[in-house]
Amino acid sequence: MCLVVIKDGDAVTPTTAIASGTENEHASVIALVRKYHDDLWEFGRVRFEVDPFETAGGVQTREIALLTEPQATLLLTYMRNTEIVRAFKKKLVREFWELVQERSRAKSSMPENYIEALEHLLATKRSEQLALEQRDHAIATKAEIGSRREATAMATASAAVRKAMHLENELGRGCQHATVTAVEKAVHRSFGGQGFRPLKNWCDSHGVAAPKVQDPRFGWVRSWPAAAWAAVYQIDLAELFGTAGEHE
Repeated sequence: MCLVVIKDGDAVTPTTAIASGTENEHASVIALVRKYHDDLWEFGRVRFEVDPFETAGGVQTREIALLTEPQATLLLTYMRNTEIVRAFKKKLVREFWELVQERSRAKSSMPENYIEALEHLLATKRSEQLALEQRDHAIATKAEIGSRREATAMATASAAVRKAMHLENELGRGCQHATVTAVEKAVHRSFGGQGFRPLKNWCDSHGVAAPKVQDPRFGWVRSWPAAAWAAVYQIDLAELFGTAGEHE
């Protein structure tokens, strides 16, 4: 496994690589990241992303962290200093160093002409901007489609159906928002014990509130908005739940 990768121009190591290299469960490593999140933040923003992986039951997703060299080094100091951990530290430092050397050699091959260098930089920035715009457009379009479908369904539904749809939303399995448990039941898959966290991160970063609904097992749980489901897991609640009464 490659310990160090380039993400958005930064050299980072995923927590999955740290878990594998130190022979720890990934759940333990990501828990350590959350425990010392404030310490890691002193060396820059801690980046998280959703990572799909194969299991005996099919493809599932998990939240991983992408750590810079200072963040990864600090995290390793919080682990028990076994021979395995020490060997991994040396290997990780070596890969970061080799990557820095490789990038330095690449920079030395950049055009020496000032105009050519500026043109190269401009082309690179345009490509990066285009990729970001395409990503944001795809997320916005997905969320907008879901909202339009919901609006159409509400406009054409009878008063009785609208009342039923409102009840479905209150129960956390509607077109506007849904709980993790309701979606897991509808799509016949598990998002794992931390499956809610990417949804929470999306809501926090977009300033969107997730309402609480009653749950017979836990009392009250969060019901996550349709836009969050569309952006994080590419699940369309309007398509999944449809008109009230179509899903038990």
